[in-house]
Amino acid sequence: MRFDVITLFPELFAPFLSAGVTRRAYETGQVDVRLWNLRDFAEGNYRRVDDRPFGGGPGMVMLAEPLARCLAAVKADRAEPGPVVLFSPIGERLDHAQVERWSAGAGAILLCGRYEGVDQRFIDAHVDVQMSLGDFVLSGGEIAAMALLDAVARLQPGVLNDAGSHQEDSFNPALDGLLDCPHYTRPEEWEGRKVPPELLSGHHARIEAWRRQQRLALTARHRPDLIAAARQAGRLSPSDEQFLSGL
Repeated sequence: MRFDVITLFPELFAPFLSAGVTRRAYETGQVDVRLWNLRDFAEGNYRRVDDRPFGGGPGMVMLAEPLARCLAAVKADRAEPGPVVLFSPIGERLDHAQVERWSAGAGAILLCGRYEGVDQRFIDAHVDVQMSLGDFVLSGGEIAAMALLDAVARLQPGVLNDAGSHQEDSFNPALDGLLDCPHYTRPEEWEGRKVPPELLSGHHARIEAWRRQQRLALTARHRPDLIAAARQAGRLSPSDEQFLSGL
C-alpha cells in the first residue's frame, strides 16, 4: 500500500519512519510512504502557502492553489488513485475498525493542514475523507498522519515480532472489542507487589479465564460504552454477564 503525505514539514517524518518496530513495514515497502513538501508547489520568492482569511479574524488559511498543484502531482505519480484524507476536528474519529479497513486497502493521500485551516473550496473540490483523532486540537496534521501510519503499519504481516500480538490489542474484535487485560513480567514480586497467582499457575484455562474477567472489569470501569456495544452485538457469554453482575 502507498501513502502520500502532503505537508509543510516533511522533516518531522524522518525519525518516525526509521525507528521502532514499525520501521520494518516502511523499509520493506509493505507501507510505502512518500513525502511531498507543499512549498515546492508554491509560487513567488517566498513560496507562500497561506494568506489572511476573508472576513477578518486571527491566524492564516492555507491557499487552495498550491494544494491543488501538489495534489495533481501526487495523483500523476500514483499508479492507482487513492482517497484524499484531511485531518480535521469535524472528521469521524479514528478507531480500531477504521484502522483495520485502512490496513487492508491500497493507501491514501494524507493532507496535513496547518494554521487556521484549509480554504474550504479546496476541501469541497478534492477531499474525500475527513478524520479526527479526538476532541482536541493539534498544531498540524502531521501527528495525526503519523498515528494513522503507525496503526496501519503494525497490522501488516511480519511487522510485529509475534504475529498474534495485535490480536490481543484493546478494541480488537478478537477480544470482542474490550480493553486488554493487565500484563506482568519478572520478577514475581516487586516492591511488595506480587504477580497474580493465576498467571503463575501454568493452567491455561485458568489463565484465560482470569484474563477475560480482567478485560471485562477494566472495560466496565473505564469504558462502559464498549461493554454496551459488546452486549448489543451478542459478544458476551452468560458467564461474562454473571461476572459483570457481581462487580
